[in-house]
Amino acid sequence: MDAHRHRVLGLTDEEYARIVELLGREPNDTELAMFSVMWSEHASYKSSRVLLSRLPSRGQHVLMGPGENAGVVALTDRVAVAIRIESHNHPSAIEPHQGAATGVGGILRDIFTVGARPIALLDSLWFGPQDDPRSRWVADGVIGGISHYGNAVGVPTMAGEVHVDECYRANPLVNVVAVGVAPIEQLVRARAEGVGNLVVLLGAPTGRDGIGGVSVLASAGFDESSDTKRPSVQVGDPFEEKKLIEACLRLIGEGLVTGIQDLGGAGLTCATSELASAGNVGMDLYLDAVPRREPGMTPMEILCSESQERMLTVVRPEHLARVHEVCRRFEVEVSTIGVVRPRDDDGVGVLRAFDRRGGTLVAAIPARLLAEDAPRYRRAEAPPADREARRRRRCELPSDLRAWVRPLVREPIDPAQVWRRYDHMLFRTSLLEPGADAALLQLRSPEVGDTDRAIALTVDGNNRWTRTDPRRGSEWLVAEAVANIACVGAQPRALVDCLNFGNPEHPEVVWQLHEAIEGIAAAAEALGIPVVGGNVSLYNEAQGVDIDPTPVVALLGDRPTPTSPVPAPHRAAGALVELASPTAEPGCAGSRFGTLLGYEGGSLAPVDWQHHARLADDVAELVRENAVSAVTNVAAGGLVRSAAMLARRARCSAVLHELDALRLVGEHPSRYLVATERPEALEAWATQRGWLARRVGALAAASRPTLVVLGDAIDLDEEGSSTEPVTASA
Repeated sequence: MDAHRHRVLGLTDEEYARIVELLGREPNDTELAMFSVMWSEHASYKSSRVLLSRLPSRGQHVLMGPGENAGVVALTDRVAVAIRIESHNHPSAIEPHQGAATGVGGILRDIFTVGARPIALLDSLWFGPQDDPRSRWVADGVIGGISHYGNAVGVPTMAGEVHVDECYRANPLVNVVAVGVAPIEQLVRARAEGVGNLVVLLGAPTGRDGIGGVSVLASAGFDESSDTKRPSVQVGDPFEEKKLIEACLRLIGEGLVTGIQDLGGAGLTCATSELASAGNVGMDLYLDAVPRREPGMTPMEILCSESQERMLTVVRPEHLARVHEVCRRFEVEVSTIGVVRPRDDDGVGVLRAFDRRGGTLVAAIPARLLAEDAPRYRRAEAPPADREARRRRRCELPSDLRAWVRPLVREPIDPAQVWRRYDHMLFRTSLLEPGADAALLQLRSPEVGDTDRAIALTVDGNNRWTRTDPRRGSEWLVAEAVANIACVGAQPRALVDCLNFGNPEHPEVVWQLHEAIEGIAAAAEALGIPVVGGNVSLYNEAQGVDIDPTPVVALLGDRPTPTSPVPAPHRAAGALVELASPTAEPGCAGSRFGTLLGYEGGSLAPVDWQHHARLADDVAELVRENAVSAVTNVAAGGLVRSAAMLARRARCSAVLHELDALRLVGEHPSRYLVATERPEALEAWATQRGWLARRVGALAAASRPTLVVLGDAIDLDEEGSSTEPVTASA
């Protein structure tokens, strides 16, 4: 390799000079590859970590927060729930099926790495226009990959969202959420402890798949040569993962491991350096002891491979025989590949790799340099030059809305086409059919048994809101998530976010990222919701064009386990009542309707956080008391789309009497559409609590789901899906 070998690995000249300074010498090729994966954007968060400290992560019930494999909160004095969100955007663009499937596998390992049994998955999917054959291929592959892996590994996909927009044509987004449950005393952290303890590798053999996944693939944009990155996409085996889940949970439950870390991005290099750095110890690795499925693998390939379904554990020598017994029971391969060593004379824990025990030293790097000392960039930020002019724009509503309603209620991808490929009934814990505002499932597992709690889960993103105003749009996302779980009777407990943005070397992208983080932080602080973890995905660009700023939030809530059927869209009946905060001002800025008109810009209305929280609590109480037949949050698409959703799910006719254009198509997250057979009682209840309640329509029996608005009857079975992009003018 020539003098610029570091550039081939994605390191800058300045970063290489810093590596030489920290090591006090030139790194060899293997060491340089280890730095390249650990100092990549995807692994080190070097462009975002300074900003992420703004997010509030502490809370009364928080047991683990950012920095651990998953965020964990206590729901009772003995039961904890773990939640994690991750992106697999770039791999899914290159190889949709395996990219999405291995995204599921990786995030499940994050959950059982902390000692929790995975019980649910959610996804947030963003594709290009479905009249484009390649975008349809990507969508089909991604949905197929998630369903294949989730169904086979035995973890139900409970909820999610699908978006279509031109900006995701070449760079789709695949965000996956995983949730698990554990006894509090069974939780374990990712750190190596105990000099002389053994480093034990569990699971599948190591291959050449995925090398460079976090550096070559996930930390660079797409160009004409992107298809050549296909070998950097990992290959998953859900059946091997299932065995690994059961083996690891048994090992953790019996107290046989003192530390554990999954091998995902950056492979052995990441797992070993993070374990050693967290425990402030050294570690020796013997690479000939690593099981390999391909001959002739170099030390660099072994250390940087991202082969899936592997876990690294730290085990006391006296427990090794029992570890082998447990893993033999679950047909999981066990290999002792190293040992925990003391710090050197300078108090530094060094990660050393040998080609074999007693053999040649191929790498020696202080673990902290890899895991903690990547550069932290404070990049220049700048809003778009026309930002103020865009904010001052006003949307002129057409005099006749009827021609615009049909495309407004049309779905770019029929959600039922997605639900039917996911087995949401695994474990038989789901308390609602797909299509509600949030998933609701009974909280139970073999480790904790049955509990009297149910958990609610939702995942939410809206690029139109955050494109219009990254800060306030992100506030709206958190507000919508709270409203969604209120619709199933739950209250918020913890939030995780996935920040999908373009190239951080572009000042406008850095500004968007900063604004979005500020928005999420402000909303979380106002509502008292800790942000217990997250993920940052940058370089989402193609041919130099960035995607829209696309933060995604996932919210965990809980409620007492219901003893009767929960009000839900498929049970909707009676009058339709709009329930809203008196300060909610629906508008067309960032709305689906405005985008159809070709309207860009404007200002999103503020959220009155005190009103929003109180209204969400009151709506959740209505649901828990079965005082209504259905509730849905009025957000994207306004009243028109919310009424159409209820009609589709209940297979009935929704007749809207409302004539005010902004109320029909405008958007604001502090609004609900309630179906009730006792509208007078609901209106009296709302008046007593200070909420606005307007009777806007009614549901009626029909042979086909129909929406009647402005005198126009729309057959929703015919308008249910389309290959046309929803945001054609974006």
